Amino acid sequence: MLKDKDRIIFFGDSITQMAVKPNGYISLIKDSLSKSNPSVEIIGAGISGNKVTDLQARVVRDIISENPSIVFIYIGINDVWHSITPGLHGTTKDQYEAGLKEIIEKIKNAGARVILCTPSVIGEKRNGTNKIDQMLDEYAEISRKVASETGIQLCDLHKDFIDYIAANNPGDKEKGILTADGVHLNDAGNQFVAKEMLKMLE
Repeated sequence: MLKDKDRIIFFGDSITQMAVKPNGYISLIKDSLSKSNPSVEIIGAGISGNKVTDLQARVVRDIISENPSIVFIYIGINDVWHSITPGLHGTTKDQYEAGLKEIIEKIKNAGARVILCTPSVIGEKRNGTNKIDQMLDEYAEISRKVASETGIQLCDLHKDFIDYIAANNPGDKEKGILTADGVHLNDAGNQFVAKEMLKMLE
């Protein structure tokens, strides 16, 4: 349960960076908690383009130095997506797993509770037909494994998104269900993520 003056930080990439805007999932969570837990502080720590390696580099500066009570880690999209993006580099599976474990260990050692999110989607077509669905599935599975091995909570957004899209995308569109462009959240996606994250705090 949340306690008075808990400080919750959301650690991630552009999806998290954009979530502090009005109608973003961080803003929606803040609005929801302000009614039941008005002393809880909400902080966004997302930077566009970030991968696990970037989070490793700034975890002390942007997370631990802020003395959080709870940290949501929502990462993995760029670790996969950049592997097929000209001029950019993704993250190997070994780097991804080791990086997550290092970040989680540092945050836990600082006394905070960690909630790890699996990477959501890169394209909203159903039945595994997006370009790099298989690779994204593999990285989501690594996140599940890391959460289990480190004994932290898992917010399985990857599964949640796939289940929702399967039921709500009859036209098999590539975007427009929970995302604006196949990756970044639209209003429905922000509401969906806020709801799933709030479940983790109950």
